[in-house]
Amino acid sequence: MIIVDNALRRLEASGRPIRVGMIGAGFMGRGIANQIINSVVGMRLVAISNRSAGNAERAYREAGVDPVEVTRQAELEGNIRAGRPSFTDDATLLTDSEQIDCLLEVTGAIDFGAEITLRAIERRKHIVAMNAELDGTLGPILKVYADRAGVILTTSDGDQPGVAMNLYRFVKGIGLTPRLMGNIKGLQDPYRNPTTQKGFAEKWGQKPDMVTGFADGTKISFEQATVANATGMRVLQRGMSNGLEWPGHVDDLTRHYDLEQLRSVGGAVDYVVGAKPAPGVYCLAEHPDPKQRHYLNLYKLGEGPLYSFYTPYHLCHFETPFSIARVVLFGDPVMQPAGGPMVEVVTAAKTDLSAGTMLDGIGGYHVYGTAENADVTARDGLLPMGLSEGVKLKRDVKRDEVLTYADVELPANRLSDRLRAEQDARFSAS
Repeated sequence: MIIVDNALRRLEASGRPIRVGMIGAGFMGRGIANQIINSVVGMRLVAISNRSAGNAERAYREAGVDPVEVTRQAELEGNIRAGRPSFTDDATLLTDSEQIDCLLEVTGAIDFGAEITLRAIERRKHIVAMNAELDGTLGPILKVYADRAGVILTTSDGDQPGVAMNLYRFVKGIGLTPRLMGNIKGLQDPYRNPTTQKGFAEKWGQKPDMVTGFADGTKISFEQATVANATGMRVLQRGMSNGLEWPGHVDDLTRHYDLEQLRSVGGAVDYVVGAKPAPGVYCLAEHPDPKQRHYLNLYKLGEGPLYSFYTPYHLCHFETPFSIARVVLFGDPVMQPAGGPMVEVVTAAKTDLSAGTMLDGIGGYHVYGTAENADVTARDGLLPMGLSEGVKLKRDVKRDEVLTYADVELPANRLSDRLRAEQDARFSAS
């Protein structure tokens, strides 16, 4: 966002930087901490919480900062006033702080993420979230709560959904109608697991389960579901293109899709494997005006009827601070659900599973997530992937079989299940 850099410089010059609290200090959180501390003017990372406090301290120290551990609210508030960075294992100290302007949620967790998001909303805190799993499971109902409180809950720049939404807004802004929002992957294998991904995870300092969620298609399903929920688009079939190998450029995809089919569903989300320019996002759009189509042809976008636009990269934590500035300074969310769910991520078996199995959830050995239209999900009672961890199978299932609520026993007293029931009731009625 071009206007953000100058706005942040003005804040720095005025001595009134944006005060940010970050919840979650894993691989991505450490990158964000380093970026804000060492590369962003007009912003201060005043506190980090993590359920293991040592990881929060590590995030600061890797960025060259010596933080102070806090266990009480008064200690945190005093440190913020004094300009001393704080770390803690208690996320509620950050959600409840009167001095933090915006919270950054980087937990990747569903139930815990929902808990701290609701508490932050109750305390009238803006939230920038890097948690597609939570957004794709409970985003619509959490936005209802945020709207009631008058705060912004948004996804982040840098993550592919945020990059896609920026591209979508640009394409709409110059007068075209987006018909397909796409994502580019380098690998798709639904049967990957933490054992197969262990070496890759160790090489990059990541967790095997997180890497598995990318490799088995669960992450791309969540990411594209959130894009669909923000734009009103759907999937053309369960699983989208199911790992279509496309070795060429995304420009060539304009001939792959049926425009009438895209129009009939109100636009679609999809992904391909191996396309260029990786690892970016693409938008295929049409223009209703033949005069403007003539200009698009002159500008080397071809004769249509579909025109290709793309962003060739997504820089994750490098771009996250822009999201915070957009929210705090301009009231501009990067991406939010437009209403009820359009696309869900449902649960499929990675292998044959026996009755009594306690599912290990996202990035594990038992199941993977695949995208399905929300009306089909509701009609068939399909189990959301975001609720799959810790559920108990009531019957044997075969590999690739999609699970339903009737197939499982949910854990007792989960916040995520209560919120999901509330979301289903609210949006099925509307």
